Amino acid sequence: MTYKNVFVEGPITPEKIATSIAHHQVKTNIGAHDIFLGQVRADEIDGKTVQAIEYSAYNEMALKTFHEIRESAFEKYDLTCMHIYHSNGIVKTGEICLFVFTSSAHRKEAMDACRYLVEEIKAKAPVFGKELFEDDSHQWKVNK
Repeated sequence: MTYKNVFVEGPITPEKIATSIAHHQVKTNIGAHDIFLGQVRADEIDGKTVQAIEYSAYNEMALKTFHEIRESAFEKYDLTCMHIYHSNGIVKTGEICLFVFTSSAHRKEAMDACRYLVEEIKAKAPVFGKELFEDDSHQWKVNK
C-alpha cells in the first residue's frame, strides 16, 4: 500500500502554510480550522545552544504510522479535512518543523482533533531528531 507522504525536505515555509489555508476558502462547509505549528527552539543543554535539528525517519514505517494516526482521527472526530506535514533534514532554530491543520464544520471538533493528532504524532511517529550545536557537536533529541 502507498501512503500519503507527510514529509517536507527542510523547514516548512510560511508560504506553504499560507497556501494551504488559502486553498480551503472554496470549501464553504467548513466553519472552523485549527493549526499547530511546531518550531525548533534554541535550547541550551550543558552550556551549548541548539542551532538546528536534523530530522530523519525510516520512511516506510513512519508513513504507515502517520496514516494510522490520520485514520484514527477521522474515526474519532467529524473532520472535513486534515493535513500533516513534518520536516525531514535540517531545520534551523526559529523555523517550522511540524504543521498540523484540521478543518470541520464546528470549532470543537477541529480543535480537539488537532490536539489529538499532535499528541499521537509525538508519542508514536518514528521520526528522530538530532540536535546540532554551535560547536558542531550533536545529540539525539528526547521528545517531551
